[in-house]
Amino acid sequence: MELKEALARLAELQKKRYAYRAASSSLYLDATTTAPKGTAEGRGVALGVLAGEEHKLFSAPEVGELLDFLWSRRDELEHCVRRQVEELRRSYAQLKRIPADEYMEYAILTNEADDVWHRAKEASDFELFRPVLEKLVAFNIKFAGYYDASKAPYDALLNEYERGVDMAYLDKFFATLRERIIPLLHAVMEKEPPDDSFLRRHYPAGAQRKFSDYLMEVLGLDRAHCTIGETEHPYTLDFNNKDVRITTHYYEDNVDFSMYSVIHEGGHAKYELGIADDLQYTCLAGGVSMGVHESQSRFYENLIGRSLPFIQAIFPKMKEFFPEQLADVTAEQFYRAVNKAQPSLIRTEADELTYCLHVMVRYEIEKQLIGGTLAVKDVPETWNRLYKEYLGVDVPDDKRGCLQDSHWSGGSFGYFPSYALGSAYGAQMLKNMERDIDVWGPVSRGDLSGVSAWLGEKIHKYGGLMEPADVVKNACGQFDPTVFADYLEKKYGALYGL
Repeated sequence: MELKEALARLAELQKKRYAYRAASSSLYLDATTTAPKGTAEGRGVALGVLAGEEHKLFSAPEVGELLDFLWSRRDELEHCVRRQVEELRRSYAQLKRIPADEYMEYAILTNEADDVWHRAKEASDFELFRPVLEKLVAFNIKFAGYYDASKAPYDALLNEYERGVDMAYLDKFFATLRERIIPLLHAVMEKEPPDDSFLRRHYPAGAQRKFSDYLMEVLGLDRAHCTIGETEHPYTLDFNNKDVRITTHYYEDNVDFSMYSVIHEGGHAKYELGIADDLQYTCLAGGVSMGVHESQSRFYENLIGRSLPFIQAIFPKMKEFFPEQLADVTAEQFYRAVNKAQPSLIRTEADELTYCLHVMVRYEIEKQLIGGTLAVKDVPETWNRLYKEYLGVDVPDDKRGCLQDSHWSGGSFGYFPSYALGSAYGAQMLKNMERDIDVWGPVSRGDLSGVSAWLGEKIHKYGGLMEPADVVKNACGQFDPTVFADYLEKKYGALYGL
């Protein structure tokens, strides 16, 4: 085989994989936005066939031969192509260990699980979701063995979202945060909380939709390549760097929920839209890891979006969208309200200070589920106990408890720690960004171009061209979670006069 022919076959293979995944993503997007409720069965059939065809395409012996040939000639390849071959060989070896029938069955199961989760959450009935969750846990334990049998099952799953991270690393990481966050939270709770009652006034969904459009404009999201929809649980779906979809959910008595969902998902979208053109339709397109991806969403949401300069910049316009609701509110009051720290039930509504405690609950439960020390039937009781222990709150029902997140219905075990890692990465990125450029002057004028350019240069453009740890090092230097703890102490110390 000639090298030129091999490279052409490599490009064709990756475009075919992209096509299968784009088709599956389109079905998922339709399912969560506009599809009627009773349509899961037929969609499951289509997803099963697509998964089977993708498995057949990529696990074929000739693919292995192609990748081995290219790897043998790796010194002749450009760096970008060499990285593609490296990543594809890793994925090929993994996929070859997964039987095709199990791969298809799992695709059908996650489609069913998403439908069941929506109904279970609406009814606040964990027992409705339990049988399908049991199947998902069993599949993930089995798949963990296929991924890397040398690792503990949960370590193998964690590695799928953040390569190089394991339970030993996360136990130390979370212990560091817990040592600093818990005392700070106790000190904050002794202070008079800011008034946030105006956030719960009636904010019509129509006005919120227009406000979302404005926020996307401020974020610099090109609406020719990024659109917004409405779903039960907000998410971002990327097809390529010219086609990214974000979603939100509007509560008419909770204006900041959608506001910060849009900014959060907008951060994910900024990452995907900023990935270099020459990586598109290859395995290197897309964020390098979920921890790095969450660092971008939470950077825009919290480090920028909940900052006083940003709120001062957008608040006059926000009052135009909600003149009656915010008539008696100042930008300073709004800033304090959206940074109010208090233990709560819902992760997606949590403040920066308590957010990681929500993640820790899920981490502890996942460790036990995948480790075989917690039965699925006992998840609600364990969830409620840990929320009382970690956050001091009583969980009233499953809807606001263990059914609140969609991740498990999609089979995403090992994902949640990425949120906490991303928060910590982001704080260190901001520290380095402030050293390199004037961050807050432009932000106070509603100009995020400098922020986005810095992130684009340090993170976005590379996609998967570098290893996750190298991307983190490029933006953070030597990662140190105490930087995040320092950031929280400084911010909440000033907010609460500590």
